[in-house]
Amino acid sequence: MNIKDLISVTLILFSVIDIIGNIPIIIDLKKKGYVIEALKASLVSLLIMTAFLYLGEAILGLFGVDVQSFAVAGAIILFLLGLEMVLGVHIFKDSSENKSGTIVPLAFPLIAGAGTMTTIIALKAKYETIDIQFGILINILFVYMVLRSSEWISKKLGETGANVLRKVFGIILLAIAIKLFKENFHLIVANPS
Repeated sequence: MNIKDLISVTLILFSVIDIIGNIPIIIDLKKKGYVIEALKASLVSLLIMTAFLYLGEAILGLFGVDVQSFAVAGAIILFLLGLEMVLGVHIFKDSSENKSGTIVPLAFPLIAGAGTMTTIIALKAKYETIDIQFGILINILFVYMVLRSSEWISKKLGETGANVLRKVFGIILLAIAIKLFKENFHLIVANPS
């Protein structure tokens, strides 16, 4: 294990996962009545990212999906979530009585989404698997701490602060979605299969 590489991987994943930026989404989900289980969301995210580290390209290949198409699909979901935040509309409707946001949309696609998975595949080209695995683990521990603290963070922000933060990060989420779409869509068009 190379400490410098571990720090690099951890910081790259931290910026892509962006759990701090997802705080307004978490608060918004809770306001809509969704139950968020911090430990479950963290463990599911860890499982998804670890599976993708070792089997990602093979899993996508099994379904005949390339990484770029996966990233574009994830970008569309993130775009719609961003629209919900900015416009205050409800695009994703939950028809069941069980209002759990723990796995969808929190663990996937917000924490372990297309951007994170695409990044993990890209990191494999430059870094050792062990460094990436520990980078994932460090980020998941931080995700867990933020999720556990979301009530406290929400109280500190207050209603107005949460609304402002939700709108600002909704716009940022839209920008990330557009960037992810832009970086991958032209590759799909250039190499149709």
